[in-house]
This record gives sequence, C-alpha cells and structure tokens, in this order.
Amino acid sequence: MFIQTEETPNPNTLKFIPGVQVLTEGTVEFKDKVSAKPSNLASIIFSINGVERVFLATEFVSVTKSNENKWEILKPLILTAIMDHYASGKDVIEKNQNNINESLEEDTEVVKQIKELIDQRVRPAVAMDGGDISFCSFEDGVVTLQMKGACAGCPSSTATLKMGIENMLRHYIPEVLEVKAAEL
Repeated sequence: MFIQTEETPNPNTLKFIPGVQVLTEGTVEFKDKVSAKPSNLASIIFSINGVERVFLATEFVSVTKSNENKWEILKPLILTAIMDHYASGKDVIEKNQNNINESLEEDTEVVKQIKELIDQRVRPAVAMDGGDISFCSFEDGVVTLQMKGACAGCPSSTATLKMGIENMLRHYIPEVLEVKAAEL
C-alpha cells in the first residue's frame, strides 16, 4: 500500500491519502482516544503519543499533532498505523456506530441555500486542505460553522471564514450578516 501525504495550511496537521476509500460518505472527527473507540482506524492512530485529533473523510485521513512533537518522528508511525489497519481487514468504523446528526426540523429556504453553497463551493476547497466544514446554525443573520480536521485550530481558518465564506454567503444571500466559528 502506498500512502501519499500532503501538508495542510495548519502546520500541526498532515493529510494522509491511502489510495483506498476511507469512509463511504461524510466525515467524522475524533478529538481524543475516548471518542475514537467506534473507529478502529482512529483508535490505532491515537495509540501514537503526540496525536491530538484524527479526522476521517471519504478519501483521506487528517492527523493533528501536539505542538511539541515533530512530524519527522510521528509521520512514519502514522503511516505504519494506517497500513496495519488496512492489513487487518477491520472496518474503519464499527457497524452501527455511525452517528448521523440530522435535524428533525425542516430547514428554512435561507438555511437550505446556505447549506447548498457550503456543500458546493466551500467543502471541496476545504477538503483539499485536509479538513471539512459543517453548518451549525443560522440565527439573527449569523451563520455558525464548525471547522474540522486540518481546519480546526488552523491559523488561517479565521481569515477563511471572514474573508472567503462570509463574503460569498453575504453576496448570494442578503439575509446573512456575519459568519462565525462554533465554540469548541
């Protein structure tokens, strides 16, 4: 198995591309060992000292390290962990563990437009950088979004939200007054 790696705008996050499908759809982020228990792949990566966050997408895995650790040491360990996982034949996420957070309320027309713009224009660009973005809420003209993967904690994520996403949403949807990041 040949696993490609790519740097992301976040210096503490690397994107690992195993060349095989990671998830069939969507994304999942694990912020610690406990939350990673439903994922065999994330659990094995979290067994490496210095890993702070694991983000799984359809075609890649983003791993965030702590500031004091060096990629020169962690990268080979993570590559081995990913290869070991795929050699084991285990599922990435255990069956019946998918936690899909779907709202029971029907979205307003404005919320549908916001979600569509995010899905079509923002998410593909953010995924190229090893992350994801999800809609949280729209209240009183303020769109709240959650940055995930390489984008969570990235120094340029605030600029991405304000200069890129906010300007685009305000251009297409006059009801949008501001975009902010969800509090973690």
